[in-house]
Amino acid sequence: MKTEIFKKAIFSRRKVEFVYNLNRLSIEPYYIGVERNGGKVIYGRLNNSSEIKKFEYKKMANIKLLTTRKFSPVIPIIPMASWK
Repeated sequence: MKTEIFKKAIFSRRKVEFVYNLNRLSIEPYYIGVERNGGKVIYGRLNNSSEIKKFEYKKMANIKLLTTRKFSPVIPIIPMASWK
C-alpha cells in the first residue's frame, strides 16, 4: 500500500505527508529503494530544504498524498545517450 502511494506521488510529482518517528513530515518523493537488509526506503526532499534524505518505510504511518501544486525536481535529469 505504501509503495503504491509513493509511486503515484513520484509519477505525478505530488508531495507526501506522513508521521515519521512521531514527527509529521512533508516531502517531495524521488526514489523508492530497498536496503541490503531488505527494508524498503523512500528518498525525498523535506520542505524548505535542499537536501535529499532517506526515510524507512517501517518508521512511517498515516501517509497522505497532498493535492497541492506539483513540485519541480531538484535532482538534475541527465538525458540518456542514444545507442547506434
